[in-house]
Amino acid sequence: MTTETKPPTAAAYRNLVTATIGFTLTFWAWDLIAPIASWYGDRLDLSSFQQSLLVAVPVLVGSVGRIPAGALTDKYGAKLMFPLVSALTIVPVLLLIVVKDSYGLLLVVGFLLGLGGTTFAIGIPLVNSWFPPAKRGLALGVFGMGMGGVALSGYFTPRIAEHGENLPFIVVAIALAAYAVLAALLITDRPDRPVPTASLATRLGSAARLRVTWELSALYAIGFGGIVAFGVYLPTYLKTWYELDPTDAGTKAAGFALVTVVFRPIGGWLSDRIHPALVTAVALGTVALLAVVQAFDPALNPGGTIALLVMAAGLGTASGSVFALVSQVTPQAKVGSVTGIVGAMGGLGGFLPPLVMGAIYSAKGSYSIGFMLLSDLALAGCVYAYGRMRGIRPGGETRDPEPTKVSATSP
Repeated sequence: MTTETKPPTAAAYRNLVTATIGFTLTFWAWDLIAPIASWYGDRLDLSSFQQSLLVAVPVLVGSVGRIPAGALTDKYGAKLMFPLVSALTIVPVLLLIVVKDSYGLLLVVGFLLGLGGTTFAIGIPLVNSWFPPAKRGLALGVFGMGMGGVALSGYFTPRIAEHGENLPFIVVAIALAAYAVLAALLITDRPDRPVPTASLATRLGSAARLRVTWELSALYAIGFGGIVAFGVYLPTYLKTWYELDPTDAGTKAAGFALVTVVFRPIGGWLSDRIHPALVTAVALGTVALLAVVQAFDPALNPGGTIALLVMAAGLGTASGSVFALVSQVTPQAKVGSVTGIVGAMGGLGGFLPPLVMGAIYSAKGSYSIGFMLLSDLALAGCVYAYGRMRGIRPGGETRDPEPTKVSATSP
C-alpha cells in the first residue's frame, strides 16, 4: 500500500484537530470588530461607509497576507508558522483596547488585525500533506470549519462586551496565547514533505503562472468571499434594514456563519465522490437564485431568513469544493503558494462587497442592487465551473519544475 493510499494516521487527525482549533481562534480575532461595529459607529459618530471600511480593512490585510503566509509555510512548515502567527495576533487584539476612541488608529490596528486571517494558508498545506487524496476533500472541509470563528465572534463578542467593553479582547488574547503553546507542542509537519529550495519570489511566480490558480481564485472569491462579506457586514445589514438590536443581529449573523461552517465539510465530502467542479456549479447556482429572492427585500421571518440561510449553505458548500479541487490539481510542494493566492483572492472577494453595500445604501437607501450583483457573480461562477472546470483532471494542468528536497525531520 503506497503512501498515497494508506489510511490517515493518528498524527494526521491530531494535526487536523489542532489546526482547526487554531484557525477558529484566529478567525475570531480577525472578526472582532465586525460584531460591535455599530458600537464604534455610535461612539465615534461614523457614517455607514466608515463602518464598512472599519470592518473591511482586516479582511483586506488578512487576505493579501495569505500569499506570503502560504509560501512561508511551504518553506518552513506549519509547526513554526501556526504558533508564531497566533502569538503575533495577540498584539493587535490588545491594541483595540487602547485605540477605541480614535477612528484613524482603529483603522491602523484593524490593518494589523488582518494577521489573524492568514492562518488559512498555513493549515491547508499542513492538512493536505497528512491526508491521502481520497480523504483530502473531507479533511480540508473539516479544517475549513474553522471559519466558524466568525460565528463565535458574532455570537459571543457582543455578549461578552455587555460585561465589560474591553473584556472580549482580553478573552481572545488569552485564548490565542494558550493556543500558541498548544500548537508548538502538538503540530508536526509530515517528515517526508517536499521542501522547496527556490526563493519566495520564484515560488510565488511559479504558482501565479498556473492558469488553474486564477480560475480557482475566481471561484473562491465568489464562494468564500461571499462568506466573509456576509460575516463582516450581515450584522450591519440586519441592524440597518430590519432594525434589529446589535445583539440580535449578531446572533442571526452567527447562525448564518454556522450554516456555512456545517456545509463546508459537506462540500468537501461530496467532492471526494463527485467532481468538485460540479459540486461548485450547483452550489453557486443555488446562491444566484436566492440572492435574487433577497434582492426583493422579503420580510425577515420567514422569507429573508430562509433566503439567507440557503445562501449560506451554498457558499459553504462551494468553499469546500473549490479547495478539494485545489488539492487535486496542485503539486504538494506548491500547495502553500497556490493556497496563499487562492485564499487571498477569496478574502479580497469579501473585502469589496461590504464597501459596495455601504456605498449603495448611503446613495440609494436600498441593498437590492448589491444582492443582484451577488446573483450575477454567482451565476457566472456556476456557468464557468460547469463549462470549464469539469475538464480538469487530477494533476492534469500542473508540473513541478522547481527543485525540491525532502526534509528528514519536522522544522
